[in-house]
Amino acid sequence: MRLFPKEIDFFEVFDRVASNISNAASLFVSLMENFENLDVRVKEIHELEQDGDILTHDIMKKLNKTFITPIDREDLYALASKLDDILDLICAAADRLIVFKLKEPTKEAILMSKDLLITAEFVHKAIKKLKEKNYSHVQEYCIEINRLENRIDRGFRAALGNLFDEIKDPILIIKWKEIYEHLEDASDKCEDVANVLEAIVLKNA
Repeated sequence: MRLFPKEIDFFEVFDRVASNISNAASLFVSLMENFENLDVRVKEIHELEQDGDILTHDIMKKLNKTFITPIDREDLYALASKLDDILDLICAAADRLIVFKLKEPTKEAILMSKDLLITAEFVHKAIKKLKEKNYSHVQEYCIEINRLENRIDRGFRAALGNLFDEIKDPILIIKWKEIYEHLEDASDKCEDVANVLEAIVLKNA
């Protein structure tokens, strides 16, 4: 009987979570650019979100069973929680397309989704470099994530302005406003992940 269990590779699980986020963001861009078969494609995003929930639960369970962790326990909790939030918001945005019975995308939603995909890809890259303890690259990617979050925030404000200028149907305005908010919130969560990663780097570099 082992006194100390084999060390758990948390970073491998985080890498899988970040990969799920990138895949979901990519699927969201794809369906925004080709507004067909929404039910099937949104279901694919839902499946990634469910996989993400399982992985996040796995991280939390392992944290409760592990005496020694590679980085501070509270940082692992925060990282798992913020990553899960990103995927939840992408899934929520996709779900609204079905619930609201939207017929076509807006150009602003397409642009925001593309910027969110780029941001998600940088989150995945940063997680990989964290595993490698390549802290300088982690910081570089975090700077990019922050820059992209600012760009999405500007795009969100412009999208709202165009929404009220160009669309006359108040119900349609409410529907797209909610989707824009989910995409902008998802980018905020990416920035939250970057902040956690920067804190980890400061503690361990």
